[in-house]
Amino acid sequence: MAEEPTRGGIVARRERLVEGLRAYGGQHTELSRSFAAWLGLHSTDAVALLEIIGAEERGTSLSPARLGERIPLSSGATTALLNRLEAAGHIVRTREHADRRIVTLHSSEHIQERADEFFCPLGVRVDALLGQYPPELLDRFAEFLGEMCATMEAHLTEMSRPDQAPNQASAPTPDRGD
Repeated sequence: MAEEPTRGGIVARRERLVEGLRAYGGQHTELSRSFAAWLGLHSTDAVALLEIIGAEERGTSLSPARLGERIPLSSGATTALLNRLEAAGHIVRTREHADRRIVTLHSSEHIQERADEFFCPLGVRVDALLGQYPPELLDRFAEFLGEMCATMEAHLTEMSRPDQAPNQASAPTPDRGD
């Protein structure tokens, strides 16, 4: 039995979008590796720096535990990584909360300048690209990406439950165009 044309169109669009997102993810990973090499750091250390800088740019504070979740590292590995970054002068750990046990991570001014030096030329290129599209389209795309991330997060959360396993029998078979 042939699939509805609409369903097949959705599958083809999904595959194109997912492939585009996968390619973007690969380029993002390569950019992170280049940043690490440029700084003379291990790639995990550079990714941690980018997470800390990103949190600061969003106006949120990042704790060592939250960093360990985001990159994902054990508590001990996160501590060792932070010790290296702090010893190199790339980050500062502060205790700015009323509860002095809470540690907040901040990038040093030096590393922020280096990150700006590395990423600003790309920012100029991306801004030029974005300028070619209507703001409404970009807003819809940003909304789509948020919903896509939420969909994947919900799936991952469901899959991490011990009582859940992929139910292949109920999943629709994708139309591969064969």
